[in-house]
Formats: sequence, C-alpha cells, structure tokens
Amino acid sequence: MDIRAVVRENPLLAILRNVPLDITIDYAEAIYAGGVAFFEVALNSDHALEQIAMLRDHFGDRAWVGAGTAITVERAEAAILAGAQFLLAPSTDPEVLAWCRDHGVAIMPGCLTPSDVTCCLRYGFDTIKLFPAGDMPKGYIKSLKGPLDNTEYVAIGGVSPENLTDFFRQGYIGVGLGSSILPKDAVAARDWEACSKYVAGMMEKIRNL
Repeated sequence: MDIRAVVRENPLLAILRNVPLDITIDYAEAIYAGGVAFFEVALNSDHALEQIAMLRDHFGDRAWVGAGTAITVERAEAAILAGAQFLLAPSTDPEVLAWCRDHGVAIMPGCLTPSDVTCCLRYGFDTIKLFPAGDMPKGYIKSLKGPLDNTEYVAIGGVSPENLTDFFRQGYIGVGLGSSILPKDAVAARDWEACSKYVAGMMEKIRNL
C-alpha cells in the first residue's frame, strides 16, 4: 500500500472513536456517501477490532480501513489480524516502526519534531501524521519540510470542519477528523442523509482549494 498515494486521493480521514457498535455501518456508510473512503478506527475504543472487521467486510475494496492509536506491537498485530489495511499512531515508537517495516505494514506514524521525523525516515516511512497539528504555528510544516523535503504530512488534532482548509493551505496533504466529522444532532436522530450532506460539504471545500 502506497499510503502517500492513498492520502492524495483521499485527503479527508474519518476517525471513528467510540462509535456505538450498533450504528457502526450506518455511521461509516453516511461518511462514505458524502465522498470519504478513508477510515481509521481508534484502537483505544470499545469494540475496535470488531468494528475494523465489520467495516472491511462491508466496504470490501470500496474504502480503506485502518487502525489508529497503534502504540504497541501487540496492538498493531491485533489490528492487522482483524483486517486493518494500514496503521496510524500518535507517536514515533521504534519498536512499532520496526515491526511494520519487517512485516510490510503501512503506517502513518505520529511526529511533532524534526527528530521524530528522522526516526520515521530511518525505518522507511515518509508520509507522517503531525499531532497535535492544531497546536503548532501556521508556518510549521513549511519550516519542517525545508530540511526534510522528502516528507508529507497529515494534520490530526485540532482540525475542525470550520478550519480544515487552513491546513491544506499550510502545506498538509490531508487532514483527519474525529467526532466532528458528523453533526451530533443528526447522528442522534439517525438522520444519515443529513450526515452525508454534511460530509459532502466539507469535501467540496477541499476540492475547491
């Protein structure tokens, strides 16, 4: 899996954390219908492994389904066995990076500093999750890519439907949204059509950049 190519084709990552099991498919399908085919299930969520398996079975080749918060080798291995196609982490852990490299597993490791980035590069990973992106100065990515010009970044943490286009203008190739990817009132009402329209609106903003 060429994760950089996947991100370029799917610039909005939908992060599922503690989504109730009984609405998992409806929730994800509403996001997909809005134009997003790139999913992360947070491994520190209830039913995460079951949800990964459910989403992989439901979407097949129509969408990419990964596992986030892969902060240990044990979590990473369990996620892959459940069907995750890629991993994400909030941090740069050499043991996890080595395991992914040795097993041919795509991962978007988390970084914040130049030292984090060079660690990722040492293990062969150059498309990186910057976390928490919303806490960093607006020129940070441009400065980071000066000496580390073979890297690309996805912004996660502090991204909202209102500010997501700002991150693309700063130089990120993708963004991740958690619970704010769908309006809470529409989810509560199980109004999946309204949810899909909400996601479609965000995708239109991204396409029009």
